Amino acid sequence: MEPTASEIRIDIPPLIRVYQDGRIERLLGTQTVPPGLDPKTNVESKDVVYCQETGQCVRIYVPGTVVTSTQKLPLLVYFHGGRFCIETAFSPTYHNYLNALVSESKIVAVSVDYRRAPEHPIPAAYDDSWTALKWVASHYDGNGPEQWLNRYADFENVYLSGDSAGANIAHHIAIKTSKEKLDGMNLVGMILSHPYFWGKEPVGDEVKNPAVRAKFEGVWRLASPTTSGSDDPLINPIDDQSFGRFLVCKRVLICVAENDILKYRGWYYCEKLKNSGWDGEVEVMEAEGEDHVFHLRNSCCSNAVDKLKKVAES
Repeated sequence: MEPTASEIRIDIPPLIRVYQDGRIERLLGTQTVPPGLDPKTNVESKDVVYCQETGQCVRIYVPGTVVTSTQKLPLLVYFHGGRFCIETAFSPTYHNYLNALVSESKIVAVSVDYRRAPEHPIPAAYDDSWTALKWVASHYDGNGPEQWLNRYADFENVYLSGDSAGANIAHHIAIKTSKEKLDGMNLVGMILSHPYFWGKEPVGDEVKNPAVRAKFEGVWRLASPTTSGSDDPLINPIDDQSFGRFLVCKRVLICVAENDILKYRGWYYCEKLKNSGWDGEVEVMEAEGEDHVFHLRNSCCSNAVDKLKKVAES
């Protein structure tokens, strides 16, 4: 019997469903909120198109106090998570987090929205993120199209960050900056929160159950249908022989959570980076008793507050 259009072809709860007729149903990360002045943090934000061809935007954040100042502030470029399939830079989850981080850190932040799989499979997310970073870098001499970046961003003091899939993107974009130089942008550091890396062989005490590991690979294959598998360098860059060789920044903070299945990849990243010949400083912060991206779901808990302060200090 032929399948009907309404039948589910791929079901990955609680993230996403794909139907036989190609319809996509996202189960999480579908809400959005507008930019503007946040009364809790006095942080201002606005959306700006960075790619006319695709219509993709960034959301830019500045502390309210900077509007009357000529002081240049460190610049953070942030990539949201969601297994490459869900969430956006405009979701309340990320909007609230960036407002809090900008307020605590006294920085300028650019939160990148990128095209998502499965409608736009990998490498669309990486391509968009690189296009966004090039657009940001075009403001280094104060003559770019966006005045907030011209006036307030210190391009000698740039950081990349992201959570989960966004942390994966941040790593690859950081590596690319060493291969394709961006004039006027000095990448100082990187903050990876609960990075979404994987691999065919377990590391540390990572789960060895074949069914669980197959589920992780299934999510990755949904995002990247042409992938070679769990050891694709995009999802497993850590075992690449050139790992760390092209990382230009000198500081890396990796945040993991005790109950997160991905925490072992974070520790493995730290270990491999230390032994790669890279001459920077890498540190891991582990939150006890917490799970994946807990700081986004429960931003008021003590571990989330501690994590925010640690990131702000970095």
